[in-house]
Amino acid sequence: MDLKNKVVLITGASSGIGEATAMKLAKEGASVVLCARSEDKLNQLKDKIEKDGGKALVVKTDVTKPADFEKAVSQTLKKYGSIDVLINNAGLMPLSFVEKLKTDEWEKMVDVNIKGVLNGVAAVLPTMRKNKSGHIINMSSSAAHNYFPGGAVYCATKVAVKMFSEGLRKELSPQYGINVTSIEPGAVDTSLFEGITDDDIKEKLKGMKEMTKMEAEDIANSIFYALNQPDRVNINDVYLMPTEQG
Repeated sequence: MDLKNKVVLITGASSGIGEATAMKLAKEGASVVLCARSEDKLNQLKDKIEKDGGKALVVKTDVTKPADFEKAVSQTLKKYGSIDVLINNAGLMPLSFVEKLKTDEWEKMVDVNIKGVLNGVAAVLPTMRKNKSGHIINMSSSAAHNYFPGGAVYCATKVAVKMFSEGLRKELSPQYGINVTSIEPGAVDTSLFEGITDDDIKEKLKGMKEMTKMEAEDIANSIFYALNQPDRVNINDVYLMPTEQG
C-alpha cells in the first residue's frame, strides 16, 4: 500500500508505540487519526505532526466503548472521506500472579486488549467492506507465544488477538481484499511496565529493566513494513524481539 493520502486510525496514539507510529506514517504521507483518552497529549502530537507538514485529526476515544469508536469513524469519514488502515494499538499489561486474584486488573485487560480490538474492527469494517480494500493491524505480543511470570491473563489476551487476526485474515482477505497483520513484539521501552502493581512481579522483572529493550520506533517501522507491501502480499505476523531478550 502506498501510504500517501491514505487515512490511518490509530488507538493508544498518545504515547509509546502509538505515538511513534503516528509520527512515522504521517511522514510517509498518511493522514493519521489520533485516538486515545488523553486529549491533551493527542493535541500535542497533532501539533508536532502538523509542524512537520503532516495531517492529523484528534478524536478522544475510550476503546472499551463502542460509541466512542463510532464517533471516531464518523469524524474520520466526515473529514477525510474514508478509512484505509486501522491500527489497534491500545493495551494494558498489569502483570500479577493469578493467586493474588487481582480480578479488577484481569477485567481491564480483557476490556482493553480484547474487546477494544473487537470494537475497532466492528467500527471500521463496514467502510472497508464497501471499499473492498484496507488493512487492519492488531497489536499482539511475543506473550502470545510464551508465558512469562505473572502473565497468565495478559498472555491469554494476546493469544486471543493473534488468533482473532488470523480468523479475520481468512474471512476478509479473499472476499474483500482487506489485509490483516498481527504485530508481536517482545520487550519495548514504553510505559507499559508502569501499570504493574504486584510487588513480586516487579522484583522478578528487575533484570529486564537493565536489558536493552526495543524502542517504540522499532515497532513503528515493523508496522510500516507490513503496510508497505503490494496489495497481493499479506504479512500475517511480525514477531520481533530485542537482541538481548532470551
